[in-house]
Amino acid sequence: MLPLALVAVGCMQAAPASAASPASTASPYPAGATRPLRVATPAELAHAASATGGSSAPTTGASKPTTGTSKSTTGSSKSTTGASRRTSKKRPKPKPKPVLHGNAARALAAFEAMQRAYSIQGSGLYTGEPFSYLWPFSQAFAATVTMANVEGIAKIPGLTALLKRELSARLTGLNSYLDLSNSGAPEGTFTSTLAGFDGTVAPPAGPGGTKYYDDNEWVGIELLRLYAQTHSAALLGSAEGIMAFVMAGWETTGPQGQKLACPGGIPFSNAAENRERNTVTNAPAAELGAELYKLTGNTQYLQFAELAYEWVRACLTQSNGLYADHIYPNAAIEAIEWSYNQGTMIGAGTLLYQATGGSAYLYQARQTAKAALAYYTAERLGSENPFFVSVYFRNVLYLDSVTHDPPGAQLVQPYVNYAWEHERLSGNVFVAGSPASAQLLVQAAVVQDYALMSSPPSTYF
Repeated sequence: MLPLALVAVGCMQAAPASAASPASTASPYPAGATRPLRVATPAELAHAASATGGSSAPTTGASKPTTGTSKSTTGSSKSTTGASRRTSKKRPKPKPKPVLHGNAARALAAFEAMQRAYSIQGSGLYTGEPFSYLWPFSQAFAATVTMANVEGIAKIPGLTALLKRELSARLTGLNSYLDLSNSGAPEGTFTSTLAGFDGTVAPPAGPGGTKYYDDNEWVGIELLRLYAQTHSAALLGSAEGIMAFVMAGWETTGPQGQKLACPGGIPFSNAAENRERNTVTNAPAAELGAELYKLTGNTQYLQFAELAYEWVRACLTQSNGLYADHIYPNAAIEAIEWSYNQGTMIGAGTLLYQATGGSAYLYQARQTAKAALAYYTAERLGSENPFFVSVYFRNVLYLDSVTHDPPGAQLVQPYVNYAWEHERLSGNVFVAGSPASAQLLVQAAVVQDYALMSSPPSTYF
């Protein structure tokens, strides 16, 4: 395995603004990560001011210098004589500058709002207590990578360079979570001391501590998506380092050697007191492993991806064809069926089909998608944290791109349209929950929804 190391160059962030922390029902994350600091009032919602409708992208700073040039040109034209004006050829109308439309424009508006509202200038980090947890940071990272894949971005003057700077800033911020070892006190007692990313900013800037396997897997997937853009060996090496941390976390017995119900699986975190193994720690691991296999040819990654995927199917499949959230050592099942658990298993099955050619994987992914599409009504999706829903959408859309079966787009578009009309504040900051609150995790999820609808599915993983 390659060592975990990131190379980050440059840093550019928007001005700091008020903090807002992510929220989700019954989240096992630290309490501070679920406490919203900004609650919206009904009067702030922007649906009454949605006349712009996302028809074009906001003007970027790169286009501003043209204003000064046109003024000087206008001044020189005044000095021409009437005769020359009469004899000169009619000048062709300048071609309109390219702009983004529809979902792409809304993605950019939401992204710019995310940077204005939550980023901390010069640090690469986002606001929290004082910094955001890795969970929402990983999704802001995903939003930035996805924005860079939006079709038409390259035609907008200055946007490509802007997003490159933002991607460098995300890597700078990500390095702040990097912990080369969990040495124990004063952070706690851990089952793994391999390098990885802490759930909070690591020392010296933050307290560091527990590493969450799913958070590290989200980061690993985004590093590989960015590697597809840059071909930086450091990014691939970092993703392999995360995979080493994840593979070492596989549990056949408990931390003290106790017998486990349904042995195997990746736990929720590397904290010794962790008591659960989850769909969301194993299915994204299968996705990451399948992608690493395709890039490196290392069969260990594929074998582990298949192992993690099959463990979820064996231990957490419900009678309705959906997947439960997690299992405890005593065999008790937390049966709640979050949409992102179905999404990651759909994606894992699709990626394993592509990696192996095994038609059973694609069949299983389609069966899960069929069950999920029947279960997750608009009301059910609306009751979940938008982060869960964005993961679900991404994976369903990816399956669609392989099977050429289009239910995903028909599912996503009404959802994002509703968000634009009813869950958006006047500054394009989005809210969710009850009471409705603004959170980095929500904003990053909305950016991804709009950007994914405007990007080639081949860039999703």
